[in-house]
Amino acid sequence: MKKTIKVITGGIGSGKSFVCEMLKKYGIMVYDCDAHAKRLMQTSAEIKAALTKLIGKDTYCDGVLNKAVVAKFLLENEHNTELINNIVHPAVGKDFLQSQYTWLESAIFFEAHFSRQLTVDTYTICVSAPLETRIARIMQRDKISREKALEWIEKQMSQEEKERQSDFIIINDGKNDITPQLDNLLHHLQYVLDTH
Repeated sequence: MKKTIKVITGGIGSGKSFVCEMLKKYGIMVYDCDAHAKRLMQTSAEIKAALTKLIGKDTYCDGVLNKAVVAKFLLENEHNTELINNIVHPAVGKDFLQSQYTWLESAIFFEAHFSRQLTVDTYTICVSAPLETRIARIMQRDKISREKALEWIEKQMSQEEKERQSDFIIINDGKNDITPQLDNLLHHLQYVLDTH
């Protein structure tokens, strides 16, 4: 079978992690971009050198990422976020491609232009949920105000745009059962892969 990358994406609070956990029941392991980005920022000599050059000598303390220093740099202006992303995202993409994974979870798959790095066929699945459900999930998970949760949501690409750019949508609103949707997705994927 031809190798195809399957991408799970969706806005903050949509429930991507929940869907990825459910995929484990099907024997599918998903590469978590956030978790691996954190790991690489702590372990990659290349990233460490680039971040230290960008932010300053206090970026790492005894080899450990100084989160307070990085957070201060990020808050200075939005361009700084882009500068850090330009260092971290390509490294994460490279790490994924060198791994055995064929499934990838990334909240910012479209924004980070990961598709430019992936030279194989890519099939994108958007996990979607109503705005109020997403706000409630973020508030509960991160113990933050409604205003802050909404601010985080508004910083990302709109859910509608993510859906538009995706090949498949999973509704994770707490009402629709996820299992038949995943069954349908995997059946559909098998058909797509078999006919291409």
